[in-house]
Amino acid sequence: MERELNVGFIGNPNCGKTTLFNAYTGAKLKVANWPGVTVEKKEGAMKYHEHKFKLVDLPGIYSLTSYTMEEKLSRQYILDDEVDVIIDIADASSLERNLYLTLQLIELGKPVILALNMMDIVEERGMEIDLHRLPEMLGVPCIPVSARKKTGLDILMHTVAHHKAKISDSNLEHHHYMMDEEKSGKHRHQHHSEYAVVYSDEIEDKIDEISARLKEAYPDLKNERWHAIKMLEQDEEIMGKYPLDLSDIVDRSYETDIINQKYDFIEEIIEEVVVNKASKAKATDRVDHILTNRFWGMPIFLGIMGIVFFLTFTVGDALKGVFEIALENFSNTVLFALSWMGAGEVFTSLIVDGIIAGVGGILSFLPNIFMLFLALAVLEDSGYMSRVAYVMDGLMGKIGLSGRAFIPMLLGFGCTVPAVMASRALEDPKDRLKTVLITPFMSCSARLPIYVLFSQLFFEKHAALAAYSMYVLGLVVGIVIALIMNTFEKKKEINTLLIELPEYKAPNVHSIFIYVWEKVKDYLTKAGTTIFVASIVVWAILNFGPNGLTTDMSQSFGAIIGKWFVPILAPAGIGLWQISLSLISGIAAKEVVVSSLTVLLNVGTINSKEGMMAMNSVLSGAGFTAVNAYALMVFCLLYTPCVATIATIRKELNSTKWAMFAAFFQLIVAWFVAVLVYQVGSLIF
Repeated sequence: MERELNVGFIGNPNCGKTTLFNAYTGAKLKVANWPGVTVEKKEGAMKYHEHKFKLVDLPGIYSLTSYTMEEKLSRQYILDDEVDVIIDIADASSLERNLYLTLQLIELGKPVILALNMMDIVEERGMEIDLHRLPEMLGVPCIPVSARKKTGLDILMHTVAHHKAKISDSNLEHHHYMMDEEKSGKHRHQHHSEYAVVYSDEIEDKIDEISARLKEAYPDLKNERWHAIKMLEQDEEIMGKYPLDLSDIVDRSYETDIINQKYDFIEEIIEEVVVNKASKAKATDRVDHILTNRFWGMPIFLGIMGIVFFLTFTVGDALKGVFEIALENFSNTVLFALSWMGAGEVFTSLIVDGIIAGVGGILSFLPNIFMLFLALAVLEDSGYMSRVAYVMDGLMGKIGLSGRAFIPMLLGFGCTVPAVMASRALEDPKDRLKTVLITPFMSCSARLPIYVLFSQLFFEKHAALAAYSMYVLGLVVGIVIALIMNTFEKKKEINTLLIELPEYKAPNVHSIFIYVWEKVKDYLTKAGTTIFVASIVVWAILNFGPNGLTTDMSQSFGAIIGKWFVPILAPAGIGLWQISLSLISGIAAKEVVVSSLTVLLNVGTINSKEGMMAMNSVLSGAGFTAVNAYALMVFCLLYTPCVATIATIRKELNSTKWAMFAAFFQLIVAWFVAVLVYQVGSLIF
């Protein structure tokens, strides 16, 4: 068995890189159709005959010029001596855009293999790629694959195994060589036979001179040519790492010249290797004419999300009935079994009123959660979600951010933790800070059980609309906060949004299954861990007080703690000690608010009509109306995020101060908005 080879997977966003990685490793990684999702490298292992590979999935980038955290991470790993072979995954249907990164990778002087993904789309468009001419022009193997259909995978790994020691196939053929020779005379180093990309004589002469000085000053340095090119581009990292006096050679930055000449070569490649490029019009362009329209784009997005929540409630509630019956039967069976075994009253209360009522109450909302994630997965995998960032670019620009900042906000609809991490895609540290602070205002899936419960209790036929309004309100509050923050900043130039809009495609069933299963699994894991423990803790503080075991909850430790916060929450119409205590417990995980209320209001199991009626009766008896319920939903939407999110903010910003600020800032915003909603609502209704 040979030693393990380290293989780096790199490519533009949306090129199918992570899908290909999953196909090899079976890893359940997030596969998304917009940039900024894979924010850390992921590792997997596989065997191919006698060869062992460690595969590393790197963040999607457009070039090796380091601006964002993603680009820096990918570049650092690729430059590391540990990587043996680079697999550059390119979208073959958009080859012209993808080849810029390819040319940069080839210049690194490491073994590179170009994996031409999405060849099925190339065929559908009636296009063809000359797979004999392309390797001749690039000097590296070019392997056609389809990550979705899992074709060409074996030959790609076969090529990796046999290409690990080759930097070039040494079969470079450039038709323009003789023409250049006649025009300017034969270049003394005949670079056309050595390198894929050859620049003008002026730049090549400078590269040769800088390379010679680098070799003399740093004899152990590998690939002087690449470092010389970066010094001509005045790359700060390389110039700082290998200081040289080049004032007699580098009189200015040649980055623009180098970029333009690379694209000239790319045009030459496309002209020679791509056949029937424009033979079939893209259906994507016709659809985008409507969906990304400057006037209709945003209303269409809001309408689509409205349909998502309509399905979440209608279909989710239909499935929910099955869960309710099953959980109610389970609760009754456990109660009967405990009675038959002669279990004590306290132990029976812990199991039935504490654990089953708390955890079971959360599980009953699983069908709604499932439908939400299924709908979002379909939108994401079809290619629509990246359009939303494009549509929102104009609005985001007015609040001092680019449309790219909307990507973490969109991710926040699923879970705030990866959404905060996705802010790494932003170049400006101030933009990152603002995005991190407003992203938790987006309504994550953990809050959905709260909306489902209270909207069904108090809004009946308009339940879906009431829940949907929370998601819109979260967006509005986030945008308003960003606008206020922007007014205190000095005017700065807003970065133009550069984002790839991938092809619309039929959603991949396997990718959707992975996405939905991972989300459902996380939800179930919380039910079995955080919510399980929280249910026990809530039961304990409600059944014990200063005088020991008590059957009167109003005399328990929980009541004492909850009553401390009643005066503060009363102006928002949520001044019940049970609600105060459930909100405190919700900082562990937002789903805990529902499970805690189930125990606190002593309604048995909320997953039955009797349980819902009992909770409605208790709350109504305390003067709780639809206005109170809506204010509570607003407070739950905006108040302090869960512990995991606070920890992630601390890690991403590398600051405990900002993490604590985010927690208290959201609490204050939640209180003010909930008070406003309740006070105005009380006057109207």
